[in-house]
Amino acid sequence: MNATWRGTLQPPAGPVPDAPARFDQVLAHARADNRAALATYLPAGYPTQAQSLRILHRLAETTDVIELGWPYSEPSLDGPVIQRAAAQSLAAGFRVGHLLESIRSLDTSPASVLVMAYYPPLFKYGLERAAHDLAQAGAAGVILPDLPIEEADGWLTAARSAGLHTVFVVAPSTADARLTRICSAAGGMLYAPAVPGVTGSTGPLHHALPTFVKRLRAASDLPIGVGIGISTPAQAQEVSRIADVTIVGSALIRTMEAAHGSRQQADAVASLARTLTAGLHRPDTPRAAA
Repeated sequence: MNATWRGTLQPPAGPVPDAPARFDQVLAHARADNRAALATYLPAGYPTQAQSLRILHRLAETTDVIELGWPYSEPSLDGPVIQRAAAQSLAAGFRVGHLLESIRSLDTSPASVLVMAYYPPLFKYGLERAAHDLAQAGAAGVILPDLPIEEADGWLTAARSAGLHTVFVVAPSTADARLTRICSAAGGMLYAPAVPGVTGSTGPLHHALPTFVKRLRAASDLPIGVGIGISTPAQAQEVSRIADVTIVGSALIRTMEAAHGSRQQADAVASLARTLTAGLHRPDTPRAAA
């Protein structure tokens, strides 16, 4: 066991499974502990590659899943907080090699890694090349928020060939027939937005979210992740009662923006992740024995 990991999670015992199986195992571990898994999102290379690596390793002490964003200049689903962070990463000289380095650096951590990528930079890099390189680096899958299922065949072929999960962001307005098609193509989990619109909302969660999650569960056996608009530990706890994965991104970036100095940033983010994780145990069921 790697003694450098001091958080509540531990690296898998025995042989390390392939990355998609490891993702499934991490979520199963959380279920066995009667809690939702925590996924934290940061753009790769933010605020610089060196500082990003420090913070990712601190997050991996507590976080079940790390979502690494592939910075892009026209992020349609992201609000101003993540837009600023992505722009800063690009201005600091982000290259795809930095994303791959970040994934590889987490290989011995307890956390599983998903990449959140918009389709244009993925397409420009080359679908087969991207799927191969991300899988070889150790990513479990890719979240594609802007790729319609009707246009996904090329990516899905590449991802399946490389052994990657493809996670679709599913809108509550999705018709039943289309939802069935998405569920049959998806892997790892389904991603449900907690609020309409872009990331970074600080308002209440959408009142229809529990109903939508029930609809997703009726359509698929895949775990359900909920993100987009979870800004407080109380909201994360609320989501944990209905979802398998609670996803937080903009709140982490705001925490980093408010901190002064590299060490302070890392400490503040790690503290927030611990607070979030502590609230994800479901109150209606006993905790599993250690």
